[in-house]
Amino acid sequence: MAKEESKNTYTIHADGNLGEVQIADEVVAIIAGLAATEVEGVAAMAGSTSKDFIEKLGMKNLSKGVKVEVLEGVVSVELTLNLDYGYSIPKTCSKVQEKVKVAIENMTGLTVSDVNVRIIGVAMEKNK
Repeated sequence: MAKEESKNTYTIHADGNLGEVQIADEVVAIIAGLAATEVEGVAAMAGSTSKDFIEKLGMKNLSKGVKVEVLEGVVSVELTLNLDYGYSIPKTCSKVQEKVKVAIENMTGLTVSDVNVRIIGVAMEKNK
């Protein structure tokens, strides 16, 4: 299905009559980052200060804290996250794993073998 064309681009569809579709691993990382930040309880990706800051800077920053490895059409994802205080870490991580897997598979057609989540911090609510 997918084969590695270069270090960062993978062919996900080839049709002799129409051409081929290639996807960069950076795109897969952005999809994973966006899906993860949509889960309630996720404060931010590693290296980012907040969801608002990510939105202001643009989509490219969503790949921070995301490591993607694509081999022969199979994707392995590693996410580094900050969670909001008060949310169950196991439940939130499980939701992140499922959302990232579904998003990548639906948008790219690639198969996700695993989604590993590393929590590096907890965002505390500021008292006003």
